[in-house]
Amino acid sequence: RARLEISRRYSLSIFQSIEYADEQDQAQLASFFTFMLERYASPDAGKDKIDDASSSSSVSHEGDSYLTEYENIEVPDSYCGPRLSFPLTLADANALLHAFKNGQLLHAHYVLKLLCETKKVLKEKPNINVVSVSYSKEITICGDLHGNLDDLFLIFYKNGLPSEKKPYVFNGDFVDRGQNSVEILIILFAFLLIYPNDVHLNRGNHEDYVINLRYGFSNEVFSKYKVHAKVILYVLQDVFSWLPLATIINKKVLILHGGISDTTDLDFLCSLERNKVRECIRVGLLLYFLKKISNTNAKIKHSPGESMNGHSWICSCQVMDILWSDPRMQKGCVPNKRRGGGCYFGPDTTARLFERYNLKLLIRSHEFKREGYELTHGGKVITIFSASNYYEEGSNKGAYIRLNPDLIPHFVQYQVRECTDKQNYWERVKTIERSALQILQEKIFAHRSTLTEAFEKHDCDNTGNISVSDWAAAMESVLCLELPWRTLLPHLAKTDPDGKVDYMSCFHNMEIAQSTEEPALVETLCKYRKELEVIFNIMDEDHSGLISFDEFRKTWRIFSSHLGIDAYDASIDKLAQSIDYNKDDYIDFSEFLEAFHVVHKRDKKPT
Repeated sequence: RARLEISRRYSLSIFQSIEYADEQDQAQLASFFTFMLERYASPDAGKDKIDDASSSSSVSHEGDSYLTEYENIEVPDSYCGPRLSFPLTLADANALLHAFKNGQLLHAHYVLKLLCETKKVLKEKPNINVVSVSYSKEITICGDLHGNLDDLFLIFYKNGLPSEKKPYVFNGDFVDRGQNSVEILIILFAFLLIYPNDVHLNRGNHEDYVINLRYGFSNEVFSKYKVHAKVILYVLQDVFSWLPLATIINKKVLILHGGISDTTDLDFLCSLERNKVRECIRVGLLLYFLKKISNTNAKIKHSPGESMNGHSWICSCQVMDILWSDPRMQKGCVPNKRRGGGCYFGPDTTARLFERYNLKLLIRSHEFKREGYELTHGGKVITIFSASNYYEEGSNKGAYIRLNPDLIPHFVQYQVRECTDKQNYWERVKTIERSALQILQEKIFAHRSTLTEAFEKHDCDNTGNISVSDWAAAMESVLCLELPWRTLLPHLAKTDPDGKVDYMSCFHNMEIAQSTEEPALVETLCKYRKELEVIFNIMDEDHSGLISFDEFRKTWRIFSSHLGIDAYDASIDKLAQSIDYNKDDYIDFSEFLEAFHVVHKRDKKPT
């Protein structure tokens, strides 16, 4: 049992470390993604182009022209889903819940109408909602949902639907990662329209269009709404920009998504134009990372015109801090190097903010917690995380808070169960462990060249073997994942009878499905495949899933020039031809992944 607990703990550490490393990559490449959006945005593309939203002011201005777009979309008689009438009623909300439980989609006409009505309500909200809880009722606070619709259904089943007598605060990160972000947004927005004074939605760091391109929400919208997806995403950009930044209950409890820093100023946050901060955040993510993380070696090029004046920089830092920061036990406030944005804030930082604003409690989300919640800073900071089974089936519980008028939190835990009831504890842990080791091995392979160089520095005699301590130091120096490498060694590499590590065996468990004359090119594709998927989605304007050879060549040129990678047209053309398995002169993304995805030898079928 003790060994299983060790396995479970290091498996969850792997998941979380790689998640944070991905967010750091996102911060480094934020300007690149936006550069790609702007590069492929046609000035004459018209209102169908979400890509034209390259600045916050233009988004806000153009967004108003979409307020009547739904009128141009007819609802056919064959449509069997909910037919909404505005203003919405509880009957409409129940119809949505019933439809989504049965796997139905809401028609694009109603989605756009709902979004436009939601924007109107959000525009009237302050940056920080001020809520009073009377002695006759309590308020429920939910954390990250990340597209897990079953968790929202379970919360409503256990706690009841939002109403005047049962107010809710949903603390951001409604979307990405899970399969049903669209449905969650529709449900939350519907209840906001019905009970605008009793449903409060805070913005999370994933309510952002560049983040959505990488973590799945944009793909979900395109897969579900196809021809109307671009206009829906365009309007959502605007809606997200109007989400309030925080909520304060009874002037004593501050609720925000990430955390605080030693410069957090609630008065300043109340006064800024939150819908115009989005662009500052996008640029600020990159500038913050480059300015505050001294050991970065990222090669990032700025897009033309990317500059920030003093006020914009302050807005960016203030909002990034409350969306991206995490608490820590040590005193002080330092840059959050693991995420690439925000801060780590200590109990002294919390105490100073509480003293300044006469606060009693800080409730935040943003972090995976095995039990669904965690208390830090002497119980003054609470993390609430509502997405159960976040990394893998059985990996964690979800939770929500019921806060009574005396501001005493009561925690309710739950876990959506599908196959876990049929598995014993050993089977659940081993399933989580296999999944964690798989993504770690992919991460290792993606850094093969750099790791090999680091290993060889410790191998002066070219024996192919180094000490365990040198191996662990090299792994951490390259991957920066803060993992227990000595504990993980038996799962990642072989050792000789003298206890030396055969460092090249780290890569023996993996191989590339297709050979190529440029191994470095293939390794680069593995390393940046998530980023490439985003770029493919941007270039594939009709989202047909097909990329022409010319588009493939153009993509790789821009990608390689931005990251300083050498690639030649002849090699790229040869590569494109080898990927096009059905020889139709087009590459779909499944063909691309089939050609270059990392294959685990143990998972290969025998021939």
